[in-house]
Amino acid sequence: MFYCREEELRTMNRRYEKGRFECIVIYGRRRVGKTALINEFCKGKPTVYFSALNASSRENLEALSKAIYTCQNPDSASAPAYRSYADALDEITVMSSQKRLVFVIDEYPYLAKAEKAISSQLQHIIDHQWQDGQLYLILCGSSMSFMEYQVLGYESPLYGRRTAQFKIQALTYREMTVFHPELSFPDQALLYGVTGGIPHYINKLDVETDLDEALLENLFNTSSYLFEEPENLLKQELREPGIYNSVISAIAGGASRANEISTKVGLESGVCAKYLKVLLDLGILKKENPITEKPGRKTIYAIDDNFFRFWYRFVPRNMSVISAGRMRLVYEQAVRRFYPDYMGLIFEKMCQQYLLRYADNLPILLRDVGQWWGTDPKTRREVQIDIVGTPVEGNEYLIASCKYRNEKIGIEELELLRRYAAVFRQAGTFHYYIFSKGGFTPALYEAEKQGEVTLLLLEDLYR
Repeated sequence: MFYCREEELRTMNRRYEKGRFECIVIYGRRRVGKTALINEFCKGKPTVYFSALNASSRENLEALSKAIYTCQNPDSASAPAYRSYADALDEITVMSSQKRLVFVIDEYPYLAKAEKAISSQLQHIIDHQWQDGQLYLILCGSSMSFMEYQVLGYESPLYGRRTAQFKIQALTYREMTVFHPELSFPDQALLYGVTGGIPHYINKLDVETDLDEALLENLFNTSSYLFEEPENLLKQELREPGIYNSVISAIAGGASRANEISTKVGLESGVCAKYLKVLLDLGILKKENPITEKPGRKTIYAIDDNFFRFWYRFVPRNMSVISAGRMRLVYEQAVRRFYPDYMGLIFEKMCQQYLLRYADNLPILLRDVGQWWGTDPKTRREVQIDIVGTPVEGNEYLIASCKYRNEKIGIEELELLRRYAAVFRQAGTFHYYIFSKGGFTPALYEAEKQGEVTLLLLEDLYR
């Protein structure tokens, strides 16, 4: 089944129907569903689909030749190779002069790495032959930094040639409910906390009726695909996967500032910064600052990919039990009982998505949402506000607390929010929100009736 990319698919089809030359750039992290989108779009359309290889220029030319020949001769088992990329692209020109043709180059960064001149060759043929024709060119890649700088960037030979671009993001917590609409709200939230809205991981987890059973069979099992996914992805993308593994492990273990991470890994700060940047470019890590402040000494690093965060939290510490095939016996004590703690930051991310994408009747038009932290001058202790929503204009702010606990939240949480808002030190009006999995006390509901706070349950995020 094909889910959730309906708007991108509609836009691509509208452009196809116009019959003009298109150069569509599609990029996003691995496993996010780029190829599935392209395959769905190409159904029923004449297509040359070339998936570039992490191999030599000659091997890629042979693969491109086969893709062209297969489009022309779908029943043939063999394919002659073109002498050069120029010859292969000239054949694409001939084919697209006869009919509307889709030409896909998937994993374009691999091709550009193998054949250094390919971007310049594409730029030349676009300018002199394709732009007045009916070719529908799609360039797709998983290396986001390459696609942003070497394809979309100003210094790229292809700069200005694209007609549209799609940065494919992970699904939101609400979008991914279409995969398993029968699950309860807590299980939907946990599924998002494990997979991060990556369709490939949702499918591989293969939930049938019970999420715990699916995790035991398809993640906490040495023979399962997902068990080795983080390590395999690092090996596939990086030259020194062991060092990157150490960096991620350090962050998963609580190190958040650059100097803490470099010390824990045993690298010089300048060297460690290079590894951090690569992981940022891959979308595995993120860099955070208090929402109203510029990057500086308060900058921290965190694992942005939910699947990596889940895996590094629960798999390494239980590796001996998993390897011995005894995970089922200790799952409740070694994993499941820690879910409320693990889900705290996930719930914050869900609440942020809710406020930015789904909430109606907010008191202000939000520009952005994020965490804020700083030192209370009175107590000299650091305080943290789960969510601060900043306005597009004006001086009204949304201040929110997110609690993923089973117990009911009381009036003291609102009082705490007010104290933290005073530390926030932004002059203006504050609108208080509290999100809770377990509900609220009568006193807090009374405060909501008085207009002092807005209260939202986990299930409200899905409505």
